[in-house]
Amino acid sequence: MKKALILILFMVMATGLCACGNVPLKEKEGKNLYTTEAEGMEEKEPAASALVYGSGDYTRINPAMDEHGEINLLIFDGLTAHDGMNQVVPGLARSWEFEPQTNTYTFHMAEGVKWHDGERVTAEDVKFTIEAIKDPANGSENAPDFEDVEEITVVDENTISFRLTAPNIAFLDYMTMAVLPKHLLEGEDMQTASFFRNPVGTGPYRIESWEEGQSIALVRNEEYFKGAANIEKIIFKIVPDDNARTFQMLAGELDLALLPPRDAITFADKEGYTVYQMETSDYRGILFNFRNDFWKKNKDIIPAVCFGIDRQAIVDSVILGHGINAYGPLQRNMYNNESVEHYDYNPERAQELLMEAGCILNDDGFYYRKGEKLGFTISVGAGDQVRLDMAQAVAQQLKEIGLDVNVEIPAVVDWGSQQAYLIGWGSPFDADDHTYKVFGTDKGANYSGYSNEQVDHYLTEARRSDDILVRREAYHKFQEALAKDPAFAFICYLDADYVAGKDVKGIAPDTVMGHHGVGIFWNVTEWTMDTD
Repeated sequence: MKKALILILFMVMATGLCACGNVPLKEKEGKNLYTTEAEGMEEKEPAASALVYGSGDYTRINPAMDEHGEINLLIFDGLTAHDGMNQVVPGLARSWEFEPQTNTYTFHMAEGVKWHDGERVTAEDVKFTIEAIKDPANGSENAPDFEDVEEITVVDENTISFRLTAPNIAFLDYMTMAVLPKHLLEGEDMQTASFFRNPVGTGPYRIESWEEGQSIALVRNEEYFKGAANIEKIIFKIVPDDNARTFQMLAGELDLALLPPRDAITFADKEGYTVYQMETSDYRGILFNFRNDFWKKNKDIIPAVCFGIDRQAIVDSVILGHGINAYGPLQRNMYNNESVEHYDYNPERAQELLMEAGCILNDDGFYYRKGEKLGFTISVGAGDQVRLDMAQAVAQQLKEIGLDVNVEIPAVVDWGSQQAYLIGWGSPFDADDHTYKVFGTDKGANYSGYSNEQVDHYLTEARRSDDILVRREAYHKFQEALAKDPAFAFICYLDADYVAGKDVKGIAPDTVMGHHGVGIFWNVTEWTMDTD
């Protein structure tokens, strides 16, 4: 049956067309974590050029409220930034210190930095941004990243300090958060302000125009404080559908695009293109909505669901080996616990668990419980062919063990009522990122309504210690608790397959990408476009 599934999926993918090695993150050690200096930038003569990037759609650009957005790196800066090894480096802050006795970070900002509208950037802008994220009335899914912040003090125009309730090494990662202009947003609704349709930042590019559903044109910020970018314009062309993006890449309408593996490999031998198969921390899994009545009654069958998924078949057939089997949220992190339950494919064990739970196999091939057929629907976001193929593969596999599972593509994702969702998460940064706010009870990105006291305890213990050994033990126990009481049925980690025209130079192929392959633009100011 496994071979049949693979054959079927290959046939589906063939008609649809007409993330390498495991590199763990390095823990930042010693006092060097807290004090660093920005290096000088060499003067360079910007060149006139334009790059067209195949992008998903944007209804707004609001980094304070929303978790994702590849475009954020081009328009905004945080106090800190990440380099190609995903380590923290200076951003708007040229240096910082940490005072362990009071758990206080003090940042010294680069002087003379201007917003795209010409106004000066100050510490008041930083304070305004973080307070807006922390304000429960604004409903930011990033709020858990800053809930340890107890007091913010503007020391002077270019100096700001944050006193935390406890040490949190991840805080420097979180200070990559885009700083927003107080003078344009004070008193505005942080969810609906028109600013987020025409944002003003400090980044290497500024918005030139936005044609809804068509494109967002960015033009070089000639006064960028780290030095003007080489490429004059970057156009985010809105192409949400994977197949359409592939065709536009073939037609020469795009210079760069993230494509599904089955499409990316078709460019490998084509003249004029470069394929970057980049490792990511980005995983996929089935999110169970514990607010839904089905899971309130049937949560105990989730381990059977996990055993019923043939991950390797999906890795082989859907992403063509461009990824690895998943069993937890930290496999690409130094704190991964390899010894937890992997839920390796075991349909016999899955059926044993169903029978142990009192389920009865009917003549129609499906299990029933108290007279009701066991099954659920997996929702998938529109336009993502890889997720759709994964969901359909999972549904077929679970039908084979006796669960009536179906797939739908809703017009609008209903987090409150849907039964399950083909979810994706994963961060290449500190282990706190995409764990605390995803699995912690009532946290900003916990869309499943999952709650487990042990998970909460160990995640809190890990974020409040700066001791590597304490954190390792806490994260190992967190993963054990999560494996015993799964929030997701993990499926796989997938590579990010970027295809670029050969005239695009400067992409860093060894950087580990984040969720949705985000991160490729980290060094965009160094990119060039050959015009020969």
